[in-house]
Parts: sequence; C-alpha cells; structure tokens
Amino acid sequence: MMNFLRKHFSRTFFMLIMIVLEVLFVISLFKWFRNQAAWIGIVLRVLSIFIVMSIINNSKHLSNDMLYILVIMISPVFGTALYLLLGANLFTSKTFFNLLNSTLQNLKYYSRNEALLEELNEKYPADKGVFHYMQKSAGFPWYRNEKASYYSFGDYGYPIMLEELRKAERFIFIEYFIIEEGRMWNGILEILEEKARQGVDVRVMYDDLGSFFTLSGKYARELEEKGIKCIPFNRINPILNIIINHRDHRKIMVIDGKIAFSGGVNMADEYINVKHPYGRWKDNIIKISGEAVWSYTVMFLTHWNAFRKDDPDFSVYKYVDPEIRETDGYIAPYAETPLGNERTAQNIYFNILDKANDYCYIYTPYLIIDTDFINTLVLAAKRGVDVRLITPGIPDKKIIYMITQSFYAPLIEGGVRIFEYTPGFVHSKVFVSDDKISTVGTVNLDYRSLYLHFENGTCFYDCSVIKDIKQDFIDAFAESREIKLEDTRHGIIRTFLVSVLKLFASLM
Repeated sequence: MMNFLRKHFSRTFFMLIMIVLEVLFVISLFKWFRNQAAWIGIVLRVLSIFIVMSIINNSKHLSNDMLYILVIMISPVFGTALYLLLGANLFTSKTFFNLLNSTLQNLKYYSRNEALLEELNEKYPADKGVFHYMQKSAGFPWYRNEKASYYSFGDYGYPIMLEELRKAERFIFIEYFIIEEGRMWNGILEILEEKARQGVDVRVMYDDLGSFFTLSGKYARELEEKGIKCIPFNRINPILNIIINHRDHRKIMVIDGKIAFSGGVNMADEYINVKHPYGRWKDNIIKISGEAVWSYTVMFLTHWNAFRKDDPDFSVYKYVDPEIRETDGYIAPYAETPLGNERTAQNIYFNILDKANDYCYIYTPYLIIDTDFINTLVLAAKRGVDVRLITPGIPDKKIIYMITQSFYAPLIEGGVRIFEYTPGFVHSKVFVSDDKISTVGTVNLDYRSLYLHFENGTCFYDCSVIKDIKQDFIDAFAESREIKLEDTRHGIIRTFLVSVLKLFASLM
C-alpha cells in the first residue's frame, strides 16, 4: 500500500494522508483512555508531574520548554505525547544517536593551536575571555585569517561560487538547508555534474524538511544517478514522526579544502534576487581561504559520516598550502548543535554584546528571544553602546513578523534602536562590533536557531573584512525606517493574539 501511494501520488499528498491517519489514531487513543477506569487518569496525572519535574531539572533552556510544561499540566496524555514527539526526540531517535556519536568521535580533527591562542591572549588581553571560550569551551579553534570576502547580497557572491566550483579538482562538499531547482541551483548543478564525470568527489546534503516543498522525494536518487553522492538530512518518516523538530539549517560549501563558502544564502532563486516574493532579498555570502577551511570540512564530514560511514580518516581531505601567506586577523568557524549542553552561538552573541564599548549592529530576520537575551541587549545599550537591530521591512511569515514586532517595545524602552529594511526581506544573521569583531552565519535570533537546529557561523577578529561588514550595515541603515516607541502600540485584540502566539514561539 505504501509503495502504491508513493508511486502514484505526490510526496506532499502522501505525507498529508499519513498525517491524517496518525491524527485519527491519536484521537482514537485519547477516547480509549477516557473510557477506561478512573485509576488510569490518576496514573497519567502522577506521571505527568514526574515528567514536568524531569523537564525542569534537565532543561537546557527553560523558556523553550515552558510550552511543554503548560500543555502536560493541562492535558497529561496529549502533553506527554507532544513532548516525546518534539521535545524529547533527541533521546529516542537513532538518527540523533548517530549524529551524536559522529560529533564526539570526530572532535579530534579540529586543529587547536595552543600557541596561536597564547598569541591572541598576549596581543589582545582585553578579549582574552572571548578567545578562551571559543577554543577551550566551545571547542572550535582560532586560525590566522588568510583571506575572507563578504558579499552583502547573494547575487554578488553567486558568480564567485560558480567561478570557484569550476576550479575544483579533488572534491566538492555542499550542505544547505534549502535546495530548489531554478537558475541558482541549476547553474551549480551543471558544474557538479561535469565535475562528477571528471572523477571529482561531489557530495550534496540538504535538509529533507527544508527542501520538502522544493524537491521530490526521489531527488537524492536522481543525483546519485548523475554520479553525485547525496544525503537528505534526517529524512522525514511520517509513520514514526510527523514533525521533526531539529533540522540542518547549515550553509556550507567546501572546494578541495582550499575554499569555503557560507553565510545566510540557501540554494534558491530568491536568495540571488532572481525572484522577488518579498521585495529585495537582503542576505550574504562569505568566502574563506586558508587554514580555517579545515573546520568547515570537518563540520561537513561529521554530518555526512553520521549517515554514511564513508571516511575512516578525514585528514585525507586536509589541504596544506606550501606557501606562507600574510595574516589578516584571526578567524574561528563554529558549529551549533542541539546534541550537547553548550549554546555556542548564543554565547558568542552574548560575548560580543558584553564586550562592546562603542557599537554593536545586528541583522536578524526573526526576533523571538527570551528574557536573558532582552536583558543582554538592553544592558549593552544602558552602558552607552550604540545597539541597533535591522529586521525585515517586508515579512516572509506574517505571524512570525507579528511576534518579532512584539519584542520592539521593551528593547526600544531600554535604549536599543530598531530599523526595518524597507526594500524587502532581511535574511542575514550578522553581528559586528567596535570595528574589531564580527560573526556571520546561519543563526537567527529565535528559539529554533539558538536551541533546536544544527547551525554554523564564522567569527572574525581584527580582520579587514570587518570594515566591509560594517559598511554593509551603514548602507542598510540608509534604506531602513527606524521604529519609534509609538509605532509599537497596537490594539487590544492584536496584543492578546500575539500574547497567545508567544506561548508557541518555541515551535515556530
């Protein structure tokens, strides 16, 4: 029956059928529990209390888990099922056990240069804690930056991607949240097919949910037939899990171990402004060369080998440049994962805000933050730091946009300045501060990016590229509308609606 459905109906239709069947099953289960002896209800309520206590005692972020606590207390059966489905699937999924094992086994490949860390500490003693946190606590090494380029729009960086892909001789690794057939991806795919015919090791990994509406369920097989190895990350299994809550939101491209690309851009036409569903799409691409490319390579191979154990030794993909090149500051690529207790991206953001003296400029498409983050932003502003956020002027998701705007008032009252980018949608995720430190990556200021998804970013310190990043903000401010406190006042109905929606913020 399953094979018949897959063969004769679209993937979306098949998923909807399975969801309807699962919903009917859950409703029947609830009715069965309700019709049983009273003692079953008592047992479930006692069990729900223990589950809530366990969540409170073991929560990595209590604000994120408050929804589960509330729903479990109101409806023990439904709430417990929801938590096991969304909140606890890290503990029940074979996929995530494989990811955890691969992550732990391959930490050894990160090249931690203790002499370089000491050099940073001596050269910049005021920021010693920032360097120590990244390399010692988060586990991501610093490198001397050879060359980094920042492209303030996807359409500026895309031709550079194509140019570098054409030079590939050994391998191409690609890991993106969304891939959609169109001018952008088809231009890249044409090169990948040619390189695969030449014997280049070409691998593509995309998030199965992120690309659910843009690629067919057979797309990975189609790439394999072209000689391109392909993995859909955390493939959706509607029978076991309707909603998979932890996605691969990373954007990584590695070419021969010499060049890496990252940033906020996915592989779809709106990201290079071929399509304009939400006005001008404001995003970025970064290009890295030099030793730091190795960290991107390890990130990719770690995920790849959680699904296919193809590489017993990652070091064969490490490129060592025989030339000694001039250093342009320092760089530390990093990964974010829901598998451990470390909240790397959030802590980097907090470190930048805590150390800021002059200014801190921030791009974020979504603003769904907790009290700790609000207090950190406001405290920086109260210290006299010029804290500014740029959010979209045209939303891609109206409900999320309403929630984003609901955070404006407490921030503006605390001295934070907020700007909406009037030409269109902002998808960049960037911090820059005091002309000396910046981070560019995939991590939004929302619960999903900060606590649930697999993400990546790149921290720059004392690099010339920071001037380009700051200039990008200055240009964007000129095209943005500053939000005033009076702009944040809305009617009672909208205020109530947003308050209700905020309860479900951790699921959005």
